[in-house]
This record gives sequence, C-alpha cells and structure tokens, in this order.
Amino acid sequence: MASIPKIGVVSLGCPKNSYDTERILTQLRAEGYLISSSYQDADVVVVNTCGFIDAAVEESLDAIGEALAENGKVIVTGCLGAKGDVVREAHPSVLAVTGPHAAEEVMAAVHAQLPKPHDPYTDLIPAQGVRLTPKHYAWLKISEGCNHRCTFCIIPSLRGDLVSRPVGEVMTEAEALVKSGVKELLVISQDTSAYGVDVKYRTGFWNGRPLKTRMTELVSALGDLGAWVRLHYVYPYPHVDEAIPLMQEGKVLPYLDIPFQHASPRILKLMKRPAAAEKTLDRIKSWREACPDLTLRSTFIVGFPGENEAEFEELLDFLDEAQLDRVGCFAYSPIESATANELPDQVPEEVKEERRARFMEKQAEISARRLEQKIGHEMTVLVDEIDDEGDAVARSPGDAPEIDGVVFVEDAEDLEAGDFVKVRITDATDHDLWAEKV
Repeated sequence: MASIPKIGVVSLGCPKNSYDTERILTQLRAEGYLISSSYQDADVVVVNTCGFIDAAVEESLDAIGEALAENGKVIVTGCLGAKGDVVREAHPSVLAVTGPHAAEEVMAAVHAQLPKPHDPYTDLIPAQGVRLTPKHYAWLKISEGCNHRCTFCIIPSLRGDLVSRPVGEVMTEAEALVKSGVKELLVISQDTSAYGVDVKYRTGFWNGRPLKTRMTELVSALGDLGAWVRLHYVYPYPHVDEAIPLMQEGKVLPYLDIPFQHASPRILKLMKRPAAAEKTLDRIKSWREACPDLTLRSTFIVGFPGENEAEFEELLDFLDEAQLDRVGCFAYSPIESATANELPDQVPEEVKEERRARFMEKQAEISARRLEQKIGHEMTVLVDEIDDEGDAVARSPGDAPEIDGVVFVEDAEDLEAGDFVKVRITDATDHDLWAEKV
C-alpha cells in the first residue's frame, strides 16, 4: 500500500493570513493528505507569505529559502506571491507561486506534485475544519480585500477590492466553530465595518432566517451563538455607532479595534484617511458614555512623509484627549509601490524612532492609569493556559489574543484552557493585570 502524502505548512503574517492557512489545511485534510510537523517528513512544503512591509518580505524570502534548503519542494502562496516576480527572482526553484486567499490554486499545485490519496477514513475532518489557534478561540474572516487607497498601504494591490463573504456562509462557519468548543470568535477582515458594501447590503439567509449582509446585523446574529464576539479592524463609519448598544447589552464584547493612524488633518489627508480628529474625539466620548466598559484599541504611524514636530505634538495631544486603552505604534516604513514613497519631505530614520519612543512612553503612562483603575473590580476572564506554577494566563473582554495584555490569575490549578472564570483584579502594570478568583 502506498504511503499517504505529507504536506508541511509554514504560515507567516497577520491573522487574515492565518485564516487562509487554516482553509488550506482544512482542504488538505479533507482530501486525505497528512500534515507534517517537520521539513524532513514532508513530501512538499507550502509557505504562506506576508509581503506588506520590507521586513515581512525579507522574513518571507528567508522562510522560503529555509524550506528549500531543508526540503527542496516548495509551493509559495500569500501576499508576497502577488508582488510580481519577487519570489521567482529570489528562489527560481520553487514549484509554484500563487497570491493570497488562493486555496484552490494551492491545491492544484499540490495535486500536480502529489496526486490526491483515496482513503475514505483519512478524508474525514471535523465540521469546524483545521485551525492554527487553540481550541477555545478562532479567527472568523468575513470579507477579503479593501476599497480604500491609503497611500502607505498596498493591500488592495495584493488582495484586491472588497469582497464580502455570504452572510449565511459566515454564520454557518461560526455556528460550527461554537459547536466544536470555541468560546471566542475574533471577527477579522481588512475593513470589518465595510462588510456588505460591495453587495449593497443584500439580504441573505441563515437557517431559513433572512439576514442582511451588514456588520450590525451580522455581529448581532453572532452574539446569539453564546460565544464572545470580538471586532477587529473597524473603520469609524457612522453605523459603527449601532454596535455600541450591542456591546452594552452583552451580545458583543465591549471592544473596538479602530486604526486611527494619526490625528493631524493634514497628515491624514496625505495618508488618504478620514481627516476628522475632532469628530473622532466626540464619538469616543459618546461611545464611552453609552458603554462605560468599552475598550478602545488603535494603531498609529509616526514619521509619515511630511510630518513635522507640531503635527507629531498634535498626535500626542490626541492621545491625552482620547485616553485609548490599547495602542500600537509604527515608525513609517516605505513599502515597495506604495504611493507615499513619492511624497516630499521624508522624515529621517532617527527622527522616526525618536518620535515612536516618545509616543510609546506617553501611551504607556495612559495605559497604566487606565489599568490601575480596574484594581478592585470584578470581571469574567477567559483562560488561555495554566502555567507551571498553577496560575492561569487569561484574558479579559479588553484583551485580544497575541495582541493585547493578559490577566494572571493565582491558584488556578482547578481551571483549564477555555474556562470562563470570575475574578477580582488585585494589581496592574502598563500592560497586564493580576487577579484572584472570586
């Protein structure tokens, strides 16, 4: 009897890439292939790449090179595959190159090297598919691509314009995940609040129930499944306000991940982002009045071409006013083919790094104050793991996995990953919380 082919898989980049890798893994297992945990045991290696910034391109090319050196048979997919001949020029011996969200093309390349095995026993996979995340949380991608043309970003050229998944398909996948034991659904896309724009918010169906292809209706339905629902990559469109009552009601976690990117109207205009920092502050205030437990996460770019010291100070003032809970900051990095590369008055590298350090110092103070206010409060947390000392590493409603902080819970030997537990906060730093079981 011929041995069953084994496929090695390397996944790089963002959660959207991880989701694409899960789809490839699911299809591989559905067709009877085995998944190898080492280069040596694999008959072919699939490398899912990131190509967003120069550092990611370098990491992806290095990963391809390592797979070629260790195995020799490599199929490349992902965002780097959409950047012309970059992969072929660096590694001409790869077997095939595809762009992102290209599971069918990847499978065709696998089939060309290793014909699909025919075994009814290995063709069986769980309804929720094969996932890279722990059993108790999962990424749920609701759309692909983006209609924005931000000058610092090349996502539309890599992943195309917005394409929303059918709402019934999203809900069926989410329901299968929850039935499999998933306790938290992390909703992702390039632009979550634009869900359904491309299909004019048409009505779809789930379990015979009409459901509009729109963020508000989707997340409300997700909230009926009994799991935590966390929203990522939300642009502050007007209808985002409709999600706040759902958070106050407890149907959706009181958490918004909104990439504001800057506060200076002129810099936002150069970025081709909505330039209304004043209205943003007003909306943040109204959101918190309606939902006091709301956690706001955002990302910013400092050192964007043309940014002067006064505009950077404007950004620091915005932080003081907005009092955001979780913040990431990047020094502007030129990306090949991004239109921002052609803007005048590029900021020197040392100035970028100096501003990034000042930004993060300011935000650390804000974050520490906001977390300190939680001391003495009770909350429900989700356990991710139990460490060697019997303490739990958990997350509050304000903490996304692999991105935000954690809650350390003492004396948690009786708990396990995926458990919800009520705790009282006893201590805080500028990033994490400590707690005891109630």
